[in-house]
Amino acid sequence: MKRTFFVLVAILLAVGLMIVTARRMQSRSKNSSIGALRGAPAPDFTLKTIDGKSLKLSDLRGKAVLLNFWATWCAPCKIETPWIVDLQNQYAAQGLQVVGVSMDDESETEGIKKFAQEMHMNYPILRGNEDVGNAYGGLEFLPTTYFVGRDGNVTGRILGLKGRGDLEDNVKKALASAAPSQTAQR
Repeated sequence: MKRTFFVLVAILLAVGLMIVTARRMQSRSKNSSIGALRGAPAPDFTLKTIDGKSLKLSDLRGKAVLLNFWATWCAPCKIETPWIVDLQNQYAAQGLQVVGVSMDDESETEGIKKFAQEMHMNYPILRGNEDVGNAYGGLEFLPTTYFVGRDGNVTGRILGLKGRGDLEDNVKKALASAAPSQTAQR
């Protein structure tokens, strides 16, 4: 009888855990849909760079932004980073600003600095946190890259590693968006 009771309790706990997990996954998938963000203002944030300075996303309004969430331990991020460095070099004069958001643990600042130096990252590297990740629908994959137009609205997203051409196509779309002053004149 005791054994039956414990088995029943274990089954109920397992079912309860599955229900909670399913609800969280369902909520996360609703939040992570690009459809909810495409055309909407990019969630604003202020984060510290790895050098201790503050950067606010909305201060970049007027520029197209490639917002790349990554981590030093992420193998696909290591493949993608040189492409992003090249895109910053190629499109900066046209108004592109790449912003890297490291999702490494808080204690990893020196490791992040070393990684950024080795990868020749030529753009601001910010220390990300769970709140910023959640504002962008939860980061189920790294890298995750958002593209923000000159008007501050999200123009695209790439989950995981895609080709350099996919990144560049999205950069061009973000650059083609109207700047805030141009939008106001319409």
